[in-house]
Amino acid sequence: MEYGISIGSNLGDRPRQLREARARIAQLPDVAVVASSALYETEPVDVGPAYRDQAFLNAVLILTALDPPEILAVALRRIEDELGRVRVADRNAPRPIDLDLIYAGVLVRECRALTIPHPRWNERRFVVQPLSDVRPDLLLPGQTATVREILAALPLQPRVALFAREW
Repeated sequence: MEYGISIGSNLGDRPRQLREARARIAQLPDVAVVASSALYETEPVDVGPAYRDQAFLNAVLILTALDPPEILAVALRRIEDELGRVRVADRNAPRPIDLDLIYAGVLVRECRALTIPHPRWNERRFVVQPLSDVRPDLLLPGQTATVREILAALPLQPRVALFAREW
């Protein structure tokens, strides 16, 4: 099954954190990273005043994996923990790594622990822009527009700027 993973960092050596997360994901059993978007520097979204100056680096990885999404989500959370993410009450606090499952093939799931497709993916330029790099013609469940069309309809703010094509 194909998976889309949003990957971000706004603490520490952001490019190194993202490369390390990608390498660890690629080492998961029965997982292959088949595409990586460019890296984008993005303004933080939904953060308090104390964090507004801590820009994120964001990208999207496309994987193939044999595991069901619930198992992959647990593996992603473990990688976040290993790379120093500390979960605090403020879900939007700065973090060295953030890994979110955007989609899992054509699956639609909604439970307490996991919602697929991610409920706000199509509202966030920091997800849609890199996803458009690697899957512009993708039509996700529940959508009537492709990723490229959704990107074209999104506002230009908050800012998403190319940081590096290769990482």
